[in-house]
Amino acid sequence: MNQSPIEVMIVEDDPTAAKIYEQITHKQERFKVVATAATGSQALDLLEVYTPNLILLDVHLPDMNGMDLLRNVRQKNEKIDVILITAANDTETVSQAIHGGAFSYFIKPIMIDKFLIILSRYAEAFEQLTRKKTMEQEEVDRLFRAVGQGERFALKSQAEPTQLPKGIDRFTLKTMRETIKSIGKPVGADEVAELAGTSHSTARRYLEYMVSINELNVETVYGTVGRPERKYSWHSS
Repeated sequence: MNQSPIEVMIVEDDPTAAKIYEQITHKQERFKVVATAATGSQALDLLEVYTPNLILLDVHLPDMNGMDLLRNVRQKNEKIDVILITAANDTETVSQAIHGGAFSYFIKPIMIDKFLIILSRYAEAFEQLTRKKTMEQEEVDRLFRAVGQGERFALKSQAEPTQLPKGIDRFTLKTMRETIKSIGKPVGADEVAELAGTSHSTARRYLEYMVSINELNVETVYGTVGRPERKYSWHSS
């Protein structure tokens, strides 16, 4: 079955960051970046002649606040979805993004694996909402969930997805779950990798995936020396 591409506009004043987002987005099937704007006014001009499915939006733009642009988009075309990618981590901005209907919210620097997972979820949601005319309650439940981990709208909660994202397989995921549960305390990716018999990058990818589906809690621990470390623990419901 041929699937129409998911067209993306990037609104980011840093050309290097915009190029990185474009390259990451093209790693996911169906996604096609068709426009890039460096300012809010450029984005508004483009939206007069072109309607993307998804906007990747920075908050700190040279000529306007990205939240004002989000509200403008919502007023003119409520079917355009928005993912915020920004250094803004204040609760007011996050709250505005939630109330503005943002699909997800990433605080820079972004985690590439998690970003790809969110794009995969968006593609699944997009497919369901464009192909189906009616939905069962279970399908609606999978589309909506309470705000968590910076996501306003996602396909899955703690239920197992029917189709896992690229780079995630069920056997390794099961191993990671069992490893985390057996440890019983917050743990870093290095220790999980050693216990599960995987590389650090593999462990980190699966841990971030489990964070994104609300199975794990994560906290950043700052030591006396070296880089801060992310510690993961099983999410107790």
